[in-house]
Order: sequence, then structure tokens, then C-alpha cells
Amino acid sequence: MDYFHSVTLDKDKCLGCTNCITHCPTEAIRVQQGKAKIINERCIDCGECVRVCQSHAKNVTTDGFEMLCKFKYNIAMPAPTFYSQFSSEISVNKILNGFLKIGFDNVFEVARGAEYVSAATRNILAEGKCKKPVISSACPAVLRLIRERFPNLLENILPLISPMEAAARLAREEAIKATGLKDEEIGIFFITPCPAKVTSIKAPLTVEKSSVSGAISVKDAFAKIYPLIDGIKDEKPLAVSGSEGIFWARSGGECRGTGVEDYIAVDGIHNVIKVLEEVEYGKLNNVEFIEFSACLNGCAGGALCIANSFMATRRIAIQSKKVKEKPLKEIQVETKEFLWQKDVEARQHSKLDDDFEIAMQKMERMDEIYARLPKLDCGSCGSPTCLAFAEDIVRGFNHEDECVFLLKEKLEELKKSLEG
Repeated sequence: MDYFHSVTLDKDKCLGCTNCITHCPTEAIRVQQGKAKIINERCIDCGECVRVCQSHAKNVTTDGFEMLCKFKYNIAMPAPTFYSQFSSEISVNKILNGFLKIGFDNVFEVARGAEYVSAATRNILAEGKCKKPVISSACPAVLRLIRERFPNLLENILPLISPMEAAARLAREEAIKATGLKDEEIGIFFITPCPAKVTSIKAPLTVEKSSVSGAISVKDAFAKIYPLIDGIKDEKPLAVSGSEGIFWARSGGECRGTGVEDYIAVDGIHNVIKVLEEVEYGKLNNVEFIEFSACLNGCAGGALCIANSFMATRRIAIQSKKVKEKPLKEIQVETKEFLWQKDVEARQHSKLDDDFEIAMQKMERMDEIYARLPKLDCGSCGSPTCLAFAEDIVRGFNHEDECVFLLKEKLEELKKSLEG
């Protein structure tokens, strides 16, 4: 099976440390022969390895500004997180005008798409037909995590497209009407704070084909616009989204637009896993809505951002107060226009063997190996846990001698035999 991942590995830079394997939430990384290896079928592109890699061996594949040449009309679609990279004294409108200075023909705020998704969310929650707790579908890394590790919770997920996809559809429709150009002549570029959103464009889970043409990192866009900010004098009125949409950039922003009071917002991928485990055990059935963000502090903490996530969340709060606050009922939508085009299906990891009897034999051997391991999950063997190490041995990806504790036992036994 072919996989697209925005997170890639530069083996030349990899020092073979174990930071990435101990932080990966899906145990998708191994260190073998002194170099890290990403297991494609397990990676969810959350970006945790990008954050913790001190040698900068983990990279995120995004699009460059040269892609604008492929289209006659280009629209920049900044996530509201982008505003938080600048001083809160700089207005959202000035930041948006910066995109016109670097070659874009127009701008469409993803915060507008968030407002539409919030409205559709309120409609669905008001119907009361969803299984509780209803789980947000906005974070693509969490969506992939659930299908990997918590497939029983897929029916709890809110079946709505992301604000990015909603904004792209609306931007494309408006551009076609305004310019008379064909669909394929219009380029829509999302300014992304995280690698998971890049993956959701190139390999979407809930739509047949993304309406987004490409993804440019927040870092790259900031580097282009920041030097020009002070020189922007004649501003076009581009900022139209309200505080509700902008607040989506930080943890709790989506909850704020649901119109319900019984909700929780969870940020940070490892916190997300803990809460998902509680949901799976039936401990949170009295909660109506849960917003999950893989990044600490929400999208403001994305791996492709520049600003400190805590400072960024503060700036979002300040910026949201400066724009128009729209009443929740002001935006009315047809919910069906924002529903998934296809359901997210559970994905199982590769089997130990296609032959059931052989698979059971390997499982028994795996249990035997695990019983002899120290259960310290130190990662020195190159596998994230002792259980993963046992599985890797059975699969032929690792060897018992890589465990320093087992090796020590063997050496002691050898010493005794020689002395005897």
C-alpha cells in the first residue's frame, strides 16, 4: 500500500538517539543500525518527532511559493494561527494584506471556514442523534490516531469536514464567480501550522479530493511577510471573520462555537491519548462534546509555527477582541454541504502472519520473549517499549542481543560456564 507522509527523515542528520521513539504516540519509529526508521503504516504525521529531534533530522514536506506559477489566480488561505506569529499590535487586516505583497491575488481566511463549521456543528448537536461524547473531527492527526488506536470510537466522531476544507470550497466558489476562470486555473494555498494538515491535503481521509491546491508552512509565509509589514500603508479591507473563527487557533476555540456548555478541550497528543482511553472505557459518557488537538495549546502550538505557543495563545485572545464578535446564530448553513464525502475506516497494523496458525505461534513466541524482558521501556534497543521490542524480534526486525539487560545475562552465564 502506498502512503503519503509530510514528515520525512534525513538519515544523514540522524544521530541515532532515542528521543523520537520515546515520544512517538503510535510507536511508528525504530532506531536500527544507528539510524531512525519511520514505519509508514503507523505514522500519523503529528509532528512530535519534529519537535524533539535535536539534530533536526525530521523534516516536514510543504509546498514552495514557486507553485503559484502553475495557476492564473492564487488565493492565500491563512489559518488563524498565522495571526499569532506577529505582535498583537499588528492588525489581522494588515497581516492579510501582506499576502498581496508577496504575490497572491486574494486572501480567504480559514477563520471564515471555522465559522461555517461551527454553525454546522451546532445544527448536528441540536439534533441530539450523535453518540456521546461527540468527538471533534477538526484535527487530522487525532483523526488518524483514532482510526489507528481507537477504532471503536470512530462512530463518536463529528462527520464534518475541517475548517480548511470548508474555507477552500467557499474560496474556490467565490473566485470562479468573480474571475470567470476555470476551477483548475485557480490555486488555493493553505498556510499551515502543522504537518498533519499537509497530509490531509495530499492524502485526505474524509473527502474524495481536497479543494486545497497546496500547503505553505507558517514559517515560510512569515519569513516573506514579516519584513514587509511596516511598509504596508494602503490596506484593502480583507479581514471579515469574527472572534469565533479566530479563536479556533487555540485550544477551546472550537468548543466555544458549539453553543453547548458540557464540553472539554484537550490539547497535546499524549493528553489526547489518555482522554481517548477514558472515553473508550466509558468514563466520559456524560460529556456532550470533546475537542481534541494534537498540538499543545491547539493549532497555536503547531510544529511549523515560530512563536512560543503560550505567547501565541495570548495573542489570539487579544486579536479576537479587536474584530467583530458575531452572534452564534448569525451564520446559517446547510449542514449537508459540510458533511464528509466518505467515512473514516479503521486501519489495522500488519498481521504477524497471513497464516492463522503461524501467527498464533509467533504470538506465543512474542509472549515468551516479553516475559524475559525487564519491562523498563528504556528504548536502548531501538524499539519504543519492551512489548514492541518483542514484536520486532518475532517479525525479524530486531534481535535479542540488542537488549542490554538480556545481553548482560548471557555474558554472566557465559562467564559462569567458563569459570566452571
